[in-house]
Amino acid sequence: MSRDLLDGRAALVTGGGRGVGAAIARVLAGHGARVVIADSGTGINGMGADPAVATDLAKEIGDQALALTESIASPGAAQAAVSAAVDAFGGLDIVVNNAAILRDAFIFKGDPGDWEAVLRNNLSAAYYVLAAATPVLRAQAKAGRYDGDGYGWGRIVNIVSTAGLYGNYGQASYGSAKAGLVGLTRVAALDMARSGVTANAVAPFAHTRVTEIIQPANEEQAQYKERALKVSPDHVGRFVAFLCSDAGQRISGQLFGVRGREVMLFSQPRPVARVVAEAEDPSYAALTQAVEATLVPELTLLETDLEAFNTEPIV
Repeated sequence: MSRDLLDGRAALVTGGGRGVGAAIARVLAGHGARVVIADSGTGINGMGADPAVATDLAKEIGDQALALTESIASPGAAQAAVSAAVDAFGGLDIVVNNAAILRDAFIFKGDPGDWEAVLRNNLSAAYYVLAAATPVLRAQAKAGRYDGDGYGWGRIVNIVSTAGLYGNYGQASYGSAKAGLVGLTRVAALDMARSGVTANAVAPFAHTRVTEIIQPANEEQAQYKERALKVSPDHVGRFVAFLCSDAGQRISGQLFGVRGREVMLFSQPRPVARVVAEAEDPSYAALTQAVEATLVPELTLLETDLEAFNTEPIV
């Protein structure tokens, strides 16, 4: 992909100061985009802040990057981030929701305050950002921001997790938030289709703070962690840049995984089998027989995402 792939585009990347977010910000800027790096520099548990996380990366990237160091987990802050992009770069074309925190606990030991903090940061913040950004994207579509005859452009990429698809031990809040983000992606894709704006979700497999703090419950999960730490987040950045390019215009409402050089398209929940209760014999015996014969063979295996993807990555 060439330097001018995203020339002139304006992007907002939340959680853009480290890990996957930083990789995405660097790659977008490397292809010509101007980037707002929104990152408070908080700890992986959402505690504390370090403005240098965003400002140092912005300095590294140069004049085409702008750092925002306030948490975007409120409607006002999300609106301020969108306004900053529009004021600095004349518009907004790409929104990447990547910001996430972790406060893991088994569901029978969890704290409601931790649950609310994770959902606010990992899911509600993404909604706040999109609620502020999508009116800008729609207005640009009507005004013909680039070609003067319709927009046909605009990109939303939500960074999700296989923990929200498969589940993982002790990740009720994180998995629920990421699963909710998949649903938000689908709705955004539908709501913005007429404006020519795409929305997709990407589940990364990469060396990040999240993989560093994995506490393996068994040898299989220990192997998963060892393999994940080999994978650079740059691969995720490159695929996000592809989705944000002109070539990504036809792709919307989809769920992808990126693990090293592998790019996976995930299926999405749709009926795979059904039974119909007999009208003349609505007994539990008849229902049991139908379920055992037709539905049980199609049941989804109860496994964690760490177990499902515990194979050697292609790097």
